[in-house]
Amino acid sequence: MNVIRRTFLTETALGLGGVALSALFARDRVVLGNEAPAPHGLSGLPHHFPKAKRVIFLYMSGGPSQFETFDHKPKLNQLDGQPMPESVTQGQPIAQLQGQQLKILGSQFKFHKHGESGQEIADILPHTAKLADDLAIIRSMHTDQINHDPAHTVMNTGTSISGRPSMGAWITYGLGSEADELPGFVVMTSEGGRNPQPISSRQWGAGFLPGKFQGIQFQQQGDAVHYVRNPPGVSETHQRRTLDAVRKLNTEYQKAALNPDVETRIAQYELAFRMQSGIPNLFDLATEPKHVLEAYGLTSDTLQQSSFARNCLVARRMAERGVRFIQLYHRDWDHHGDLVKYMNTTCGLTDLPTYALIQDLKQRGMFDETLIVWGGEFGRTPMFQGKGQEPGRDHHMRSFSMWLAGGGVRGGVTYGATDELGYHSVENPVHVRDLHATMLHLLGIDHNRLTYRTQGLDFRLTGVEPARVVREVLA
Repeated sequence: MNVIRRTFLTETALGLGGVALSALFARDRVVLGNEAPAPHGLSGLPHHFPKAKRVIFLYMSGGPSQFETFDHKPKLNQLDGQPMPESVTQGQPIAQLQGQQLKILGSQFKFHKHGESGQEIADILPHTAKLADDLAIIRSMHTDQINHDPAHTVMNTGTSISGRPSMGAWITYGLGSEADELPGFVVMTSEGGRNPQPISSRQWGAGFLPGKFQGIQFQQQGDAVHYVRNPPGVSETHQRRTLDAVRKLNTEYQKAALNPDVETRIAQYELAFRMQSGIPNLFDLATEPKHVLEAYGLTSDTLQQSSFARNCLVARRMAERGVRFIQLYHRDWDHHGDLVKYMNTTCGLTDLPTYALIQDLKQRGMFDETLIVWGGEFGRTPMFQGKGQEPGRDHHMRSFSMWLAGGGVRGGVTYGATDELGYHSVENPVHVRDLHATMLHLLGIDHNRLTYRTQGLDFRLTGVEPARVVREVLA
């Protein structure tokens, strides 16, 4: 039966079925001993009533400076230009400032209080400041890694060990997706600013989870997904017949083999077929009203240009269509020099669209069921960096700022604090593992109970070290 099936797939439809099936089976592994997720997630999930249905992670890749955004440190301005006390930095990991004289750099922008909550936000984020009463700002984040790729790996997978499942993969594995014509986990990127750091696709990979839970990156130029359109001479009817034939043979094979990958592949073929109509409709932004486009800062001339603004609008459209986890990377926050210049650039490209996205979700009744996360892989140092150029800041892992908003989040809250020079998280420190536990909790998942057994171990997103839900920022 198996030989006949392979021969059929190789010799029909120009070998397309055989080539695709062989590639897919070679890429995916057979996973035994785990409960196969239903179309809408694992049975028994959610563990408790969810406050959020989906996540939109606004990932400021490169490490935005907390001292120019959300962590106001007057002491830095008082001591600007003076040596950093050795008692603060001695024995601490430092990225590019090793062996150099460490001098304090004051904040390059002023801060003011906003909203009824009085949240302190830098003037360079005027639109985000209008959201003050919606945001839970965490000033005491910290991580394990001081360089970009390993820090991205910690933020995305909970560990610096490469090859583990990403948070989006864990969430779609547990909860599934409500999207019929789109993947449950989608990634988009944008650029604009200084030195866009490369990001490995493993940051949204499925690791040892079944491959269908990996994030799918939508491209910025041409078709969002490669080969989403039929080649010349292949009609939708022809493709449907080919797919039906493959399904029939796979179903017969499955009766004898009981291979869990077969059902996965059948489902993925069907999704790919539906995406051919779903993706073009998703990116037809010309159907949006003019006032919506203007709110995001888009015009008829910029609709097809790659930008964070465009990605935010597409993110809202994906959320409406049931995509579970949406991750938008803006890749230009690595400001070792010319901090003021490039902070103006990156904030200018992301501030208004972030505000517009949240307002758009509110107007559509989706804000309270969508968890929005803003932040990067780490923060920046309170010390000056730069030679022969305007000052910048080095990588910093001991403290940085992020914010949460939307489903289940208590707005108008500033949680945690750093020391007076902003070097260490000293009050209510929040590790990346705690962030993950909190995200899962808001989605109705107990982070201790969402596990996957492989290599004789039960793995989870939050790992084996203690992790806690940050309940102080929950509504």
